[in-house]
Amino acid sequence: MPQKRSKKISRDYLEHITAIGPRTTGSPENEILTVHYLLEQIKLIEVQSSSLHKISVDVQRPTGSFSIDFLGGFTSYYDNITNVVVKLEPRDGAQHAVLANCHFDSVANSPGASDDAVSCSVMLEVLRVLSTSSEALHHAVIFLFNGAEENVLQASHGFITQHPWASLIRAFINLEAAGVGGKELVFQTGPENPWLVQAYVSAAKHPFASVVAQEVFQSGIIPSDTDFRIYRDFGNIPGIDLAFIENGYIYHTKYDTADRILTDSIQRAGDNILAVLKYLATSDMLATSSKYRHGNMVFFDVFGLFVIAYPSRVGSIINYMVVMAVVLYLGKKFLQPKHKTANYTKDFFCGLGITLISWFTSLVTVLIIAVFISLIGQSLSWYNHFYVSVCLYGTAAVAKIIFIHTLAKRFYFVNASGQYLGEVFFDVSLFVHCGFLIALTYRGLCSAFISAVWVAFPLLTKLCVHKGFKQHGAQGKFIAFYLLGMFIPYLYALYLIWAVFEMFTPILGRSGSEIPPDVVLASILAGCTMILSSYFINFIYLAKSTKKTMLTLTLVCSVTFLLVCSGTFFPYSSNPASPKPKRVFLQHVTRTFHDLDGNIVKRDSGIWINGFDYTGMSHITSHIPEINDTIRAHCEESAPLCGFPWYLPVHFLIRKNWYLPAADVSPRDPAHFRLVSKERTPWDSVKLTFEATGPSHMSFYVRTHKGSTLSQWSLGNGTPVTSKGGDYFVFYSHGLQASAWQFWIEVQVLEEQPEGMVTVAIAAHYLSGEDKRSSQLDALRDKFPDWTFPSAWVCTYDLFVF
Repeated sequence: MPQKRSKKISRDYLEHITAIGPRTTGSPENEILTVHYLLEQIKLIEVQSSSLHKISVDVQRPTGSFSIDFLGGFTSYYDNITNVVVKLEPRDGAQHAVLANCHFDSVANSPGASDDAVSCSVMLEVLRVLSTSSEALHHAVIFLFNGAEENVLQASHGFITQHPWASLIRAFINLEAAGVGGKELVFQTGPENPWLVQAYVSAAKHPFASVVAQEVFQSGIIPSDTDFRIYRDFGNIPGIDLAFIENGYIYHTKYDTADRILTDSIQRAGDNILAVLKYLATSDMLATSSKYRHGNMVFFDVFGLFVIAYPSRVGSIINYMVVMAVVLYLGKKFLQPKHKTANYTKDFFCGLGITLISWFTSLVTVLIIAVFISLIGQSLSWYNHFYVSVCLYGTAAVAKIIFIHTLAKRFYFVNASGQYLGEVFFDVSLFVHCGFLIALTYRGLCSAFISAVWVAFPLLTKLCVHKGFKQHGAQGKFIAFYLLGMFIPYLYALYLIWAVFEMFTPILGRSGSEIPPDVVLASILAGCTMILSSYFINFIYLAKSTKKTMLTLTLVCSVTFLLVCSGTFFPYSSNPASPKPKRVFLQHVTRTFHDLDGNIVKRDSGIWINGFDYTGMSHITSHIPEINDTIRAHCEESAPLCGFPWYLPVHFLIRKNWYLPAADVSPRDPAHFRLVSKERTPWDSVKLTFEATGPSHMSFYVRTHKGSTLSQWSLGNGTPVTSKGGDYFVFYSHGLQASAWQFWIEVQVLEEQPEGMVTVAIAAHYLSGEDKRSSQLDALRDKFPDWTFPSAWVCTYDLFVF
């Protein structure tokens, strides 16, 4: 994009959208103010556009339902939500299109600058630049500004399954965020369709892409999902998924503001998106994309300078060629005359055993430290000081590896020379990495290219400096050449490790109360240590002594351990320049439980408190004494999801919560839920029809009783989907002026029970307007220290038995 003007315009778009404030689906801020602003800007762009192009605008208000296996599985229903759709095409029209997708809604209580206002700002500017271009497009570009992504991908589903323009789309680019600013990472492509990766490689001006990120994300390790899934699964369309990943500490918080996103980040993203969309919109491949759909790609950027990409089948051939080179190299040693190889073979397998033992004991050591740190309540001490994790777990892992090999050198390899042992342990490391390469390639993982790099470069280096292992006088020269040869694999590994920690460290601060983050981080650091140390183990045997190194590492680890145990490193920060807040959800709820006859058997009110990390409320109690373990929430065993108003079915991730008694809530727009009809079907099941009205966000929960099963319902594709734990969860939302939500469930009763056949509950979440607040909720929220981010809203919960 033209640099100066585009930077300013994109920044203006971003500041205008975020100035509106939090934009939850169904709120006037989202449905009226933001939509009005987008349409206003699109109209201005249309007026300035070139006569070569035609711009069409549509505001879609879809209603629909689908099931998704995200977060253990649940069903989603939406009514009258908003999509702003713009089609830019040649004056004579087009039969094929590429889609660019962003979302303008945000989570509650966050201005959502990076997630995802900045992407919508970039898309507006890309639309402006393309529409004023004197270069004709061959295909249409459809810009979807969707208004309900934070409602678990509802608006994209409404577009791709219902909009008439959806049938034109042959590929898409999805713009997302998992952090605030920085580079935008291509972390998903496909499925298959290698031509799309080639398009990105050819067009992107500032490439940043990794098939490793793709395989990690698609493994489900990261508790997140994007519109990519909807277009892939419901539209059967291939695409590219990009996201900002830096500074995930403030993602989905009040700190996600426009001023934290550097103008250079906006410009960089704009340059890439414009170039790739332009390439696709003028490409002959888009129209015949089905011809090029088969096959996966290995792709990775080299320090952000350029991208290397090649088909996975070529990658497999390269990988097996590297394996064959190792087989020939080691085979030559093993197949030498017996009197020459007897000691080598024995020492090789002993060295392999010692290496594996050193790795295992290293992992066990850091896990013991991590578990101890977790048990004494000092988890996340590194969250605000990442160097603490390296000084604590990294040094322990390295020290243990060196210690085991030093013992082996002193007590087992007593008479062997250092040069000989250096060669043996180099071969052992080569063999282990070759094993990883075979395993990853066999499983069809494109990430196997990393192991190929970690085998090929060291082997080439070894062959080039072969005599250095044996000649005493050339040892200094050997070390210099050896380090030079290892430079590329080590530099690239450090580059990848930086990206891993950039993404994973903030996630560990919002991964729930059940996963000890120190155990996860210690394991990752131990794994990184094993990989990075593998080709330097031989130096332990070449060195005269490791005593000083061992003492230094042990001292650093011990001092850090004592400081962590004493609570020196506080996990969170309110530093305006770099906040790292603790996330807390506060829900002021009134719960009403009815029995089979419709009588109220229990009613209570309180502020339900959920901490989103492993430390729970341990750091909060000293600031707010009333939040302590005496008010821990107790599970209502007979109610679905323990009888609490879960916004999403994350109950399996957060089992520790608190319930502080409070006054009843009385929203001005109360939710209503009623049984419309109960009828027996010809196939001897019971059909219950319900009607619900209420705020823009509601959750519906179902639990069948003993002897009953939920056979079908009017939601999703008709087949009920259970969440983790066996209950059913339905996420409902609506835009403005939605009609009453009417739906039915069908229960198959195999055995009549006196307590009924099914329990249902509905929670109404007030995420915007005056109803989202209460005086007690505001008072409690204001007591929270400034290093927290308490996201607060009012809700009601009603349970019924039928």
